[in-house]
Amino acid sequence: MAAKVNWAEAIKPLRKKYKDKKHPLEYKNLYQLMVMVILSAQDSDRHINEVAKKFFEAFPDMESLARADADGLFPYIRSVRNFGNKTKWLMTLAQKLKHDKNIPTTMDELTALPGIGRKSANVIMRESGKTPEGVIVDLHVVRVAPRLGIATGTDPKKIEQQIMEVIPQKDWGVGMDISFLGREICRPTNPKHTECVMNTVCAYYKSVKK
Repeated sequence: MAAKVNWAEAIKPLRKKYKDKKHPLEYKNLYQLMVMVILSAQDSDRHINEVAKKFFEAFPDMESLARADADGLFPYIRSVRNFGNKTKWLMTLAQKLKHDKNIPTTMDELTALPGIGRKSANVIMRESGKTPEGVIVDLHVVRVAPRLGIATGTDPKKIEQQIMEVIPQKDWGVGMDISFLGREICRPTNPKHTECVMNTVCAYYKSVKK
């Protein structure tokens, strides 16, 4: 099925719809984005947006975060999933970088930092306007990409590789487009097939239409 679709062409309507849409995390600068991306792993963007308000009042930049200890951070992120590890990651990262100007924006440098995997690095690079070095694969993409037929399986790394093989690098930002599609249209139950810009090529839609 996937081999018959020219995905470079097929994703154009999706790119047009979501290409310039900002990530749901409500950040104001690169420092805030990095912290929020780390906190949002296995948690919801909506929850992190709430938590971040008081967090950034207390720790407005990397310098202030580098001076913090675990007891200082706990009250602000205690409600976040896996807050123990995330506290350690943020403290280690801040002490290493020390200033906002030292925040990297390349895949290798970002993934060398604690708490940042490929997905998080891809998000930071997308929002920074950098040339993509990979494809964002979050929970929405893991669900939606196999539905479309552009990838198979449930392993985020393998899904990322499959998408990168059929899409030119200039359009690797499509990962976030697929994520938005999953949030808004291609819901886990009762997806809005008739509203979907990908319904002409979607393997799942073809299967339910029969």
